[in-house]
Amino acid sequence: MNTSLAGLSVLLADDHAIVRMGFRLLLEGAGASVVAEADSGEQALLLYAETTPDVLVMDVSMPGLGGLGALERLYPRHPGARVLMLSAHQDAVIPVRALKAGAIGYLSKRCLPQEFLRAVGQVGRGQRYLDPELAQQVALAQISGTADPAQALTDKEFSVFLQLARGRTVNQVAQDFHLSASTVGTHLYHIKQKLNAGNAAELAVIAMRAGLMEA
Repeated sequence: MNTSLAGLSVLLADDHAIVRMGFRLLLEGAGASVVAEADSGEQALLLYAETTPDVLVMDVSMPGLGGLGALERLYPRHPGARVLMLSAHQDAVIPVRALKAGAIGYLSKRCLPQEFLRAVGQVGRGQRYLDPELAQQVALAQISGTADPAQALTDKEFSVFLQLARGRTVNQVAQDFHLSASTVGTHLYHIKQKLNAGNAAELAVIAMRAGLMEA
């Protein structure tokens, strides 16, 4: 493995400690410096402000705000941020959303170690990186829009949709996103209208069919 990341500072955000440890070993072995580790979207935002790393490596699925929610809050505050998003799911919907929200790179966690280091290095240089196995799906989704059943949702509605589909209540989502319950309720109303869903269980089915969560 000859990928050199010498001098690159990285913030890791993933809610699994063993995953972060694996990433840290890979990154430090290639010469990078891991300046901090976060286990939630909220913590990632706080630590980014404190450390201003060259690259933020962030998992999409984390408790609370989650990776996408954190990404949407990060860029208005730090427009120069270089973020590589990671996901265990191989679908076109999330990458399109992540790239639209400002991420420079997107990679499946199923990748080889060399590919992970290549992605971090590329994002660290400010170059866009997209998982080769997802590139065609993402291109088709961006061109046609047909690959995304949640195409009609706004970015905020999509973030709320993901949380509700995973079984979180309106009050829990309101707390996570620092919104009022009535605001989340309004989002839920629009989400159900746009996706033709009657309840949270149907939202979960829609999310599973789109590959956004596992059955």
